[in-house]
Amino acid sequence: MAETFELSVNGTVHRVSAEPDSPLLYVLIDQLGLTGPKFGCGLAQCGACSVLVDGVEVRSCVRPVSSVRGRKVVTVEGLGKDGEPHPVQTALIEAQAPQCGYCYGGMAIKAAELLANTPSPSDAEIIAAMNGHICRCGTYPRIVTAIRSAAEAMRA
Repeated sequence: MAETFELSVNGTVHRVSAEPDSPLLYVLIDQLGLTGPKFGCGLAQCGACSVLVDGVEVRSCVRPVSSVRGRKVVTVEGLGKDGEPHPVQTALIEAQAPQCGYCYGGMAIKAAELLANTPSPSDAEIIAAMNGHICRCGTYPRIVTAIRSAAEAMRA
């Protein structure tokens, strides 16, 4: 039976109605109209659906909406501020990392989490952190370059 939940998404509190075990991804897309998190595999294997929950990356395709009640959810749309993208977003675009763009949201979310916790990651740390995020276009070298660039911009 559907319940009403108050969710904090990208700094705004929303009231949604959903089954408690409904995937958070479905609520984000179907009820809040967000397009950043994508349905990729539905098994938490590709990372296209990644969001931050209280600053930690989670796969929203398998996360029940009831589990984020009272927590802060951030999608790629909420990483930056109005007219001011997050440095990771800017760096990914400047490095021309997103080709088709399907993985972009999940990659940006994971990279933002990495840089929040590790301001000066080595290439090996970047690769390890991004493991499990699939880019169907294969732009992995550009993604690593972009994250390195974002780290430098955030330290400056």
